[in-house]
Amino acid sequence: MSYSKITGSTDSTIRTGTEGLRQGQVDIPVQDGVMSAYYAAPATLQNPPLILVIQEIFGLHEHIQDICRRFAHEGYMAVALELYQRQGDASQYTDIAELIRDIVANVSDEQVLSDLDASVQWAREQGADTSRLGVTGFCWGGRLTWMYAAHNPECKAAVAWYGKLATGHSPLQKEHPVDIAGRLHAPVLGLYGEQDASIPMEDVRRMEAALQQGSEAAKASRIEVYPESGHAFYADYRPSFNAADAQDAWQKATAWFGRLLG
Repeated sequence: MSYSKITGSTDSTIRTGTEGLRQGQVDIPVQDGVMSAYYAAPATLQNPPLILVIQEIFGLHEHIQDICRRFAHEGYMAVALELYQRQGDASQYTDIAELIRDIVANVSDEQVLSDLDASVQWAREQGADTSRLGVTGFCWGGRLTWMYAAHNPECKAAVAWYGKLATGHSPLQKEHPVDIAGRLHAPVLGLYGEQDASIPMEDVRRMEAALQQGSEAAKASRIEVYPESGHAFYADYRPSFNAADAQDAWQKATAWFGRLLG
């Protein structure tokens, strides 16, 4: 299936307004230069908690920006980086296999984790309360949500949406969520679809078992499986969208962050 077909807008596409928000495109300093990003935050709320939003495999497109606005309306500063910037422009691709080969396979976890750390520093300078730090991600970003929750001791909460658990998209990825489950610093809520052909339920059960053998944060994590949904059930711009499960998962995600970030 082509990228253009996958990202085509549908009648169910949600477009969240900007009223009451400060938001827009920004450049964030990173280790080797600057990186494009999108942020949204309540216009009048001082020192909001911070949620890092990690893109799908398709890059920092409108759906991810809209999710930032959704979190901003919930009272958070939300920041999403264009994490492929060094490797290329995902929006120029019409074939997923080519996108993975040319760009995604060349993005290391170490690069992404460093860039996410830099975005936390930037958000701190913009007034976010980074002592209340959360992270969430979708698809490619769902996997990295687990990885970041094990990387940054400052992270307090995470929500991973249908991210791979035992595999990845790149030979540069040396570990996967099932390998680092025991080292989590923050409790993670995993949101998965039972009909997801790319993430077998066997991997989900392995992850659940690994969490129970891990840190306090690992044991406090949990995975929610939606029996009728497949991959990308929250992606309202795609045919995979399941409105009922998406709404339920969003409520669970915001409750998770509300409880752990205050």
